[in-house]
Amino acid sequence: MAFELPALPYAQDALAPHMSAETLEYHHGKHHKAYVDKTNSLIAGTELEGRSLADVIAAAKETGNKGLFNNSAQIWNHSFFWQGLSPEKQTPSGKLAEMIAESFGDTDTLVKKLIEESVGHFASGWGWLILDRDTLKIGSLHDADTPVVHEGMVPLLTIDVWEHAYYIDYRNARPKYLETVTANLINWDFVAQNLDGKGVSRADQG
Repeated sequence: MAFELPALPYAQDALAPHMSAETLEYHHGKHHKAYVDKTNSLIAGTELEGRSLADVIAAAKETGNKGLFNNSAQIWNHSFFWQGLSPEKQTPSGKLAEMIAESFGDTDTLVKKLIEESVGHFASGWGWLILDRDTLKIGSLHDADTPVVHEGMVPLLTIDVWEHAYYIDYRNARPKYLETVTANLINWDFVAQNLDGKGVSRADQG
């Protein structure tokens, strides 16, 4: 079965004014869809057809197939990214709040470090909140790189810092985009859910 463009977990205009319907139309409907279409064309008729998305990403990395890795990893990264956003403003609670306090002191400090890491990330890529054993850590990965292929990087949350993620709404103001998204749109319930170590499966398919 071919990979599909996952539906957004909210209406296309639900994140406005912080992220416009036009941005989601292009980012999800065109960019994300293009990665799905290209991946399907690259694996059609090969031994990878019918395998899970995570399997395809891992196989592409192992064999050095950059084209397939870039497109398949971007399907997963974007699918995970959309789930990490919420139209309703949330705050961390329970075990997640406790772990944030242990690792960063408070949520504001975590968010500040995530913004700093993501703003300082050169060129295209992704800012990440990950679980490393029992500790929360902030990091970033270039281009399409993904925790799916990095042992010990348990994904909790990601922020897309490719320019197409924010140019329509914020032009080249990456800091403003990151400040707005982290202040208003983070789905902390999704982050907490991923503490179970099964985050990779939540953006997998096939």
